[in-house]
Amino acid sequence: MTKGDAPEDLAPLINGGPQRFAQVVETEAQMGEADGPFAADALAHPESSANPWESWMRMGGFDFLPGGDKAAVCTWMGDVWIVEGIGGDTLGKLKWRRIASGLFQPLGLKAVGDTIFVTCRDQIAVLRDLNGDGEADFIECFNNDHQVTEHFHEFAMGLQRDEAGNFYYAKSARHALPAVVPHHGTLLRVSADGSRTDILANGFRAANGVCLNPDGTFFVTDQEGHWNPKNRINWVRGDGGFYGNMYGYHEVTNESDDAMEPPLCWITNAFDRSPAELLWVPKDAWGALGGRLLNLSYGYGRVYVVPHEKVGGRLQGGMCALPLPDFATGTMRGRFHPQNGDLYVCGMFAWAGNQQAPGGFYRIRATGQPMLLPVELHAKRGAIEVEFTDALDPAACADPTRFAAKAWDLKRSKNYGSKHYNERELEITKAEPLPGGNGVRLTIPDLAPSWGMELKCRVRSAAGGDEVERVIHHSIFELGE
Repeated sequence: MTKGDAPEDLAPLINGGPQRFAQVVETEAQMGEADGPFAADALAHPESSANPWESWMRMGGFDFLPGGDKAAVCTWMGDVWIVEGIGGDTLGKLKWRRIASGLFQPLGLKAVGDTIFVTCRDQIAVLRDLNGDGEADFIECFNNDHQVTEHFHEFAMGLQRDEAGNFYYAKSARHALPAVVPHHGTLLRVSADGSRTDILANGFRAANGVCLNPDGTFFVTDQEGHWNPKNRINWVRGDGGFYGNMYGYHEVTNESDDAMEPPLCWITNAFDRSPAELLWVPKDAWGALGGRLLNLSYGYGRVYVVPHEKVGGRLQGGMCALPLPDFATGTMRGRFHPQNGDLYVCGMFAWAGNQQAPGGFYRIRATGQPMLLPVELHAKRGAIEVEFTDALDPAACADPTRFAAKAWDLKRSKNYGSKHYNERELEITKAEPLPGGNGVRLTIPDLAPSWGMELKCRVRSAAGGDEVERVIHHSIFELGE
């Protein structure tokens, strides 16, 4: 443009452009058999060989869009897709449409109405559809406060939003190396307008997602490694607490265990080699599991219930797997559907894990059959009390040979992980039903605080049916009265 020329009209550049990803890929959902307390449906996705862009569908986050029949799904390779047809009681054809690409390793997604926010390694991005054609025309930077280096390990994981509009995610630390930027190994809050980021807690190694609790606290898992003798579930109050990883960014110099906040539980590798995000079951969903806490497993592709208690101002408890076959890929993110009350989970394989299908998207339905899952765990002087979702056969609850317990010690150090030390069987001298019929009290004279414990329970429903075994892995830091 030369002097005197009329200004160029920029309106065409801010109103969106032609679609780049107009193709819709159809898949067929596979309904699971409802022959147990839970059924799992596979929401088949377009594999890399079955979509026009040969995009690798390693799914790192999702959320439902208004109406409940669509979800936005992000992939670790940098895409965002919309999948339609997921909300019916019976699933059939699913329609997948790519709406954005080129994002930097997104591992969390949150929809606010029709607006899609994505946690990337370098920023929280907002997808803007400027012309209403269903495709993102503009990827807006909502917040890029968090620092990123070239180190492979510093993933940005999960995305949650509170009622005030603030966003939350976790930023991993470097692997086996001291932190070099303040956000290495932290839980972060981003203000509702995107203008500010606050560090709520530090000392994490690789926190795979965030659970926002009703009381404003959080649950954050972490992975075994240097300064983490095993995997852990952390109850985080958001008051600047330190959670054990000396290689994270913080001012803690005391390497002793007393200097860190203890976890809710330590999780041994054989039980879950890599825990992911936790979430709460809505109180009006899943029957007796309503209002209970779940944990997802990247390492084994499982879902666990997390029975726990508060003793001395701290939370302690453990995990027990839901009776479901392992999924083909790791499960990392979960959300309950706002209308049908089913649990939807997505995940992927990208680093160490047993379930190595590249990605997957699933729905889990409660069938109404007895679950026989532990939902309360109380460690007392000389006894453990376990309450279940269903009434139990009292005869089985009175037989101590149906139960077994063992404990072990761990050692936290700069070395990677820890072996089990002083592993020991704990004698159960008596078993008796709890009042109400849903639980059992196990007398264990040698019960003592321990970082690692296993409790095996062979129980049967009071209504009859087959005996089932439920295995709980948990930690006891303080015995209740």
